[in-house]
Amino acid sequence: MGTDARGHDGGADATDVTDVTDAGERMGRDELAALQLTRLRATLRRAYDRVPFYRQAFDKAGLHPDDCRSLADLALFPFTTKSDLRDQYPFGMFAVPRSEVRRIHASSGTTGRPTVVGYTDGDLSTWADVVARSIRAAGGRPGQIVHIAYGYGLFTGGLGAHYGAERLGCTVVPASGGMTDRQVRLIQDFRPEVIMVTPSYMLTLLDEMERQGIDPRTTSLRTGIFGAEPWTEEMRREIEERLNIDAVDIYGLSEVMGPGVAQEFAETKDGLHIWEDHFYPEVVDPLTGAVLPEGEAGELVFTSLTKEAMPVIRYRTRDLTRLLPGTVRPAFRRMEKITGRSDDMIILRGVNLYPTQIEEVLLRTPDLAPHFQLRLTRQGRLDALTVRVEARRGSDAGRREAAAASVVRAVKEGIGVSVAVEVVDPETLERSVGKIKRLVDLRGA
Repeated sequence: MGTDARGHDGGADATDVTDVTDAGERMGRDELAALQLTRLRATLRRAYDRVPFYRQAFDKAGLHPDDCRSLADLALFPFTTKSDLRDQYPFGMFAVPRSEVRRIHASSGTTGRPTVVGYTDGDLSTWADVVARSIRAAGGRPGQIVHIAYGYGLFTGGLGAHYGAERLGCTVVPASGGMTDRQVRLIQDFRPEVIMVTPSYMLTLLDEMERQGIDPRTTSLRTGIFGAEPWTEEMRREIEERLNIDAVDIYGLSEVMGPGVAQEFAETKDGLHIWEDHFYPEVVDPLTGAVLPEGEAGELVFTSLTKEAMPVIRYRTRDLTRLLPGTVRPAFRRMEKITGRSDDMIILRGVNLYPTQIEEVLLRTPDLAPHFQLRLTRQGRLDALTVRVEARRGSDAGRREAAAASVVRAVKEGIGVSVAVEVVDPETLERSVGKIKRLVDLRGA
């Protein structure tokens, strides 16, 4: 028996991380680079030969797959954007006959046509492998119970986590989102060691536990794998302290695969190792598209290396991060936790602002809960931002007023912009059962 990073008894099935790595994780950097180039060239050829969109894009740029002779040559090839995927709706990006596609996922399509992705049998097996690798990196082990509260359906989170946990040899509780009181009961009754959920919904579950008189720190949970939305170090501390678990980040996006593209290790929590034997990362300048050196912050771009049904070439994720050398797995580069998305950026009176910056301030402020909403309005010719945030239970009017004033000062001093802060009663704001919507734009109302 052993103990994990937060002192939990590991049980008889706990295994040292070095004993459970797969062959891909044991590669050296040079071996990985050679494999990446072989797979990249095959992916470019597959996309060019089988997807008319890519043939046209490469021809327009005067490029052929054979022009990629090194990994650096990938920068010559054109980007793929979300609008490109929407323009090819529904199946225009598929590189195999529709009859070979075993599953289809899609985005919500709330801002237009959804983006559709397809998976062959081989893709589903690869996806299960990388999610299993991710759960293992987070501290999960075969035989443990995994409570999955990501949404099931067209969203990739639930089913992606589900098949990865089963591939690892875990017992899955497919709870999905919603019915929060029942979720708490299942956690109490089934005693899972691992939970996979969005961080915002984890806060909702914590509030429900406390409402029911349950001390979250006494549950069986020891590992939380959180993804599908940006979250901060302050949010990690909030969850870990209230629940007494290791809270680690998982990254993925449906256009590239789903969850399991990159994973944070529980023992270091120093960013997410990208599974580079399947997904090749670049970071580019969001404005010029130029590839940035390792360590510089910019927009994350991915090229799939092993996808069959729907290869993607240089997909612009809009997620902002930077690449760093690997630590626990030296061959695989790390990416910092996503600090925001370029399309989530608020330009308020000439200042660039991200919701995660507000989250950091709120979680450092006593008497304020981690539930908040940003409301963007127009006052005359100028935009105005109001932060609506819940008070913690037991906070009186005077402490709420002082907390609001503290946030106003901290945002002005740290970000350089003035905001209004409205502190509301506990359990006033709508709760998330999936991806949280932090920004409400009322300027056109």
